[in-house]
Amino acid sequence: MLNEEEIKKLLGSVTYLDFQKDIVAFGFVKKVEIRGDLAVINIQIPSSNPKTAQKTKDDVLKVLKKSGIKSEVNISQPDETEIKTSPKTTKNIASNIKNFVMISSGKGGVGKSTTTVNLALALVEQGKKVGILDADIYGPNIPRMLGVTDKKPEVEGGKIKPLKVYGLEMMSMGILMGEGQSLIWRGAMIMKTIEQLLGDILWSDLDVLFIDMPPGTGDAQLTLAQNVPVTCGVCITTPQIVAIDDAKRSLDMFEKLHISVAGIIENMSGFICSNCGKEYDIFGRKTGHELAKSYNTSVLAEIPLEPKIRECGDSGKPIVIFHSDTISAQRYRAAAAALMQKMESFKGDNSAIQPAHRINKELP
Repeated sequence: MLNEEEIKKLLGSVTYLDFQKDIVAFGFVKKVEIRGDLAVINIQIPSSNPKTAQKTKDDVLKVLKKSGIKSEVNISQPDETEIKTSPKTTKNIASNIKNFVMISSGKGGVGKSTTTVNLALALVEQGKKVGILDADIYGPNIPRMLGVTDKKPEVEGGKIKPLKVYGLEMMSMGILMGEGQSLIWRGAMIMKTIEQLLGDILWSDLDVLFIDMPPGTGDAQLTLAQNVPVTCGVCITTPQIVAIDDAKRSLDMFEKLHISVAGIIENMSGFICSNCGKEYDIFGRKTGHELAKSYNTSVLAEIPLEPKIRECGDSGKPIVIFHSDTISAQRYRAAAAALMQKMESFKGDNSAIQPAHRINKELP
């Protein structure tokens, strides 16, 4: 005879889209009703896309049919009242931090870590108390970009003290393990590590903690959203269409996790010739603006492909500090100021806990 526990156990094998987490763990399965030999299942998902709803339904039906269970599956969205009154997260394991900013990208190599460092330092210049959590477990580059690859953190009362450099606080897996050491971890280990980097670090009372996420969409992003109230997300991309395609997935992730989008930063947006000062659109340009328009957000900055950015990142001397007169440094400062304004507006707007729904509802 059918029972609710048996049905939920089977549904635990149904993952949600590209995430490595199942619909039961997400809390999407709202009701399981047994009517004789029929299981009636009500599921609520955050996406308004009909293709997402259909895929979820098909996956559930397939799993139950394989076990010989007849079922009726109803997919719906949370109603507007529930969305507006429910918090983005059920807990905050770093409550002394005012704002959490998730820096994300759909793919690697688009300048995500470089952007994180320079945005953070630009806010330090503006008098803010700022920290960086390098949560890019597989490619922790922040220590090198800040020139602290040889530094080790102190331990106090069973917790780790973040490194202090250039007026900000920083913690990274890159300083907790040997240089060049690889991590081959499953999802559960990644999730536990993210929780520890948030809760077991002695962060000060910060105005902003920037979180440099791993590329893509997965367990690290989910864990972060479930453990702290993320104020907003920033999507990093380059102008090429292949990068824009991946950026769409990152923005779609923000929507599914109910994280407000502060904006998009388009890196490698033009090349500035060091001889003549002219700017060339090597990788294309303005595609970030089209992307921003379709997701009802804005472009915070267009950062050119400037040799100094690479040189500064490799040497641990960020361009915002050591070459403050460059075009890139000026644009990072403008982006940081715009980001701070967005954070203030989100905090004053209760609707900010809702995702920035796309004008075009079709998934890429």
